[in-house]
Amino acid sequence: MSDTDVVQPDPAEVKPEQVPSEDSAEKAAERRRAVESVLPALREAAGAEHVYTEDHQVRTYESDGLLHYRARPAAVVLPGSAEEVREAVRICFEAGVPWVARGAGSGLSGGALPVAGGVVIGLSRLRRVLEVDLDNGRVVVEPGVTNVEVSAAVGPTHFYPPDPSSQIVCTIGGNFAENSGGAHCFKYGFTTNYVLGAEAILSDGTMVEIGGAASDMPGFDLLGALVGSEGTLAVVTKITLRVIPTPESVRTLAAFFDSVSDAGDAVSAIVTGGVIPAAIEMMDKLAIEAAELATGVGFPTDAGAALIIELDGSESEVEAQFADLESTCERAGATEVRIAETAEQAALFWKARKACFPAMGRISSSYYVQDGVIPRTKLTEVLQRIEDLATEYELRVANVFHAGDGNLHPLVCYSGPDEAEKAEELSGKILETCVEFGGSITGEHGVGVDKKAYMPKMFGEPDLAAFQKLRCAFDPHALANPGKVMPTPRLCGEVPGPYREHPLERAGLAERF
Repeated sequence: MSDTDVVQPDPAEVKPEQVPSEDSAEKAAERRRAVESVLPALREAAGAEHVYTEDHQVRTYESDGLLHYRARPAAVVLPGSAEEVREAVRICFEAGVPWVARGAGSGLSGGALPVAGGVVIGLSRLRRVLEVDLDNGRVVVEPGVTNVEVSAAVGPTHFYPPDPSSQIVCTIGGNFAENSGGAHCFKYGFTTNYVLGAEAILSDGTMVEIGGAASDMPGFDLLGALVGSEGTLAVVTKITLRVIPTPESVRTLAAFFDSVSDAGDAVSAIVTGGVIPAAIEMMDKLAIEAAELATGVGFPTDAGAALIIELDGSESEVEAQFADLESTCERAGATEVRIAETAEQAALFWKARKACFPAMGRISSSYYVQDGVIPRTKLTEVLQRIEDLATEYELRVANVFHAGDGNLHPLVCYSGPDEAEKAEELSGKILETCVEFGGSITGEHGVGVDKKAYMPKMFGEPDLAAFQKLRCAFDPHALANPGKVMPTPRLCGEVPGPYREHPLERAGLAERF
């Protein structure tokens, strides 16, 4: 998952239970009755103390990190083993009850939003590191293991590169579902580049093994389809990950500029110059101000932008490239370059960067976290467009992002319910801008419920139909995390082919996004 350690809008501003538009209160009530009928079986499967049904218990699970949406499940099951997960899924299948798998619940796209009246299968008890095999560069973990615990298990000789800002709480199961990245994905890639195999439970309770200990398995890349599918194809219960040796040397600097345009020029000059930093992170003026209020690391609050750049590799390679890096920043107009002389100083730089999301609470009571991708060469143009949109909507937008691969995270600040709708509209305009400039509606936060309406901005009807066929191959009864990713309700029994107007559309009761 991604940059997720965030305080989202004030819960007081969130509407009461929001049932997805394609759902109905009657269906939710029907599901609740179905769940009640299988509670004895679920309690037998996972233990009565691990099945929550009381209102004060299940409310904890009614949202993930995106508090804009809430739905109350009828039950939350916390299995303690893969076999208990399999049994819970099988029970739901036989009762026709939809379920949603959940890791730490730190996602920001509503990917773990429950189905109202359905079941949440929480994986927080599956947190064992099952095997460490450094000779072959791999580790086998359960989905409830946190991201940072993987590197801890294989360190200090090895590490696991994907590193979302929320890595101390987000779990590998959630990272798998969202294909998470992080600050170091520019050089090292995303979760999908490190998953070798998975044990998964299909929606009928069948346990399958996909991939394995070796890389590049023959046959269709079903593992690639599973990673990033946001829990809509299956729930994973065991994951084999690739880990890599810890680099011999790591050096970090922070460079400050008068404007994001100057900082963007520095990023382009660094990358086109042939240097591949382990990370290039950018913070704009508003993000610097918020981070400084929260951390007090000493970043200049009058700077227009900051870059945090990290090089790693062999001692000789890093030494040679670091001097070039410093001079490149200065030629691009850096007003100050600070070099971390110790690991502790480098940690302070990263503390400021990784605190940006929660630190926004210091300057705005509420804000939207957006996630989009653009070609790196379009950074200056897109950031200017975002600034123009912020002026037009009379709202403040902070930008903190992975500059190396153009993964933006605009933070749209607003106050109170009156501005909430305007902020949401501005967030949507930013996504449309990303697509217009050849980018994507998401980099690492996933589509979930938050962005599914924007899927047609990127994909045509034949593409969406192909996605649906894949989903139906894994989950023909649409029980695994339904209502996510796809822009309109689709059933596996729908006849594929050209678009035909739905009767509800003709009646004016529904619209196509």
